[in-house]
Amino acid sequence: MGWTNSHLHRFLIHGKEYGIAYDGGMGFADDPQQIRVADFRFRLRERFLYEYDFGDNWQHDVRIEQILAAEGSRSYPVCIGGKRAAPPEECGGVEAYLAQWRHWKYNFLCQRLRDGSKGMSDDVFVDEEAEVDESGYDPDHFDRRQVNTQLRRWGAQGGQP
Repeated sequence: MGWTNSHLHRFLIHGKEYGIAYDGGMGFADDPQQIRVADFRFRLRERFLYEYDFGDNWQHDVRIEQILAAEGSRSYPVCIGGKRAAPPEECGGVEAYLAQWRHWKYNFLCQRLRDGSKGMSDDVFVDEEAEVDESGYDPDHFDRRQVNTQLRRWGAQGGQP
């Protein structure tokens, strides 16, 4: 997701909570440094829940789509695909993100029309008041290479944020 782990979060797997305990936060029975994904013996299409930022209440339903044998020369974890950008971390939760997403899409379309309207007839409506998103955030962009770079960095740090 590219988030900073600056909010409390947990995994709910087989009815049990897993995560990293922080001072002033929730505690967990198991040491996260000793647990491996293979320990859960997931089956195909099995699901578990990942919750992040209990104030914004991000809930991710994670589904096991395929289980492959590890390749000795490949570093793990690895992202094999994705679609769209993760929401910005401090965007206010699902409802606030969806409202902002509609705003971004509207502005993006207005910008495309504005850029493409040069030389078009005057009857094409272009909202000249629409704001251009200067942050560079594109909700439709997904960069698998960037995700894998972040995963390798995370792995080099021993899985620590």
